[in-house]
Amino acid sequence: MEAPAHELTAAYALDALDAEERRLYEAHLATCSQCQQELATFWETTEALAIAASGPAPSSALRDRILADVRAEPPQNVVSLESRRRRTAPALAALAAVAAVVALGIGLWAADLSAELDDTRAALERERTAAAIVADSASRTVDLTSGSGRLVVAQDGRAALVLPDLGPAPPGQTYQAWIIEDDNPISAGVFSGEEGLEVVLVDGDVAEGEVVAVTVEQAGGAETPTLPPIVASNPV
Repeated sequence: MEAPAHELTAAYALDALDAEERRLYEAHLATCSQCQQELATFWETTEALAIAASGPAPSSALRDRILADVRAEPPQNVVSLESRRRRTAPALAALAAVAAVVALGIGLWAADLSAELDDTRAALERERTAAAIVADSASRTVDLTSGSGRLVVAQDGRAALVLPDLGPAPPGQTYQAWIIEDDNPISAGVFSGEEGLEVVLVDGDVAEGEVVAVTVEQAGGAETPTLPPIVASNPV
């Protein structure tokens, strides 16, 4: 068969041939191992797009069944398809776009997954650090002047709030911890709160004489605390 028939593989994979072109190409495909291999590659690309866009993959036997049917067709005399060459460039461009979309989708998904894993690792590390501070026998326990729970301060200044009854923050709001010295508050992190006992790591070291407090702020936190605080410790 003439070279243009080979160039119709992409158009066939995208179902862009008319009935006569399809019949002629399938007759050629039955005896051309090069086109069979190229077609299998094209179908893998379009199936990948289907998986990324709509979920479950097509049947794994679909391509094998179609190729078997094509190979069973008897060889036929084929006319020149030179007049159809203008269809090839758009079909190849469409297939390249399909591959680009698949690659972009996989790249974005991988980036999102990596970011989520990084956030999860960071949260677990904070929980481990807070638990270690509370469990350290050398840490000091500081009572609260408001709210329920206690502040635990390690020898190196790291601290954790143990809050048994705080609960989740109201919708659209967040809890924000503060380290306060001489009425000068410094943000010590935000957290959403949860049911039951919660151990919250305080961002920053707590020095002697400082107070740790918690306020309710709009989502994202605030530059200055909204008073009065719902939790406040005695001076360390």
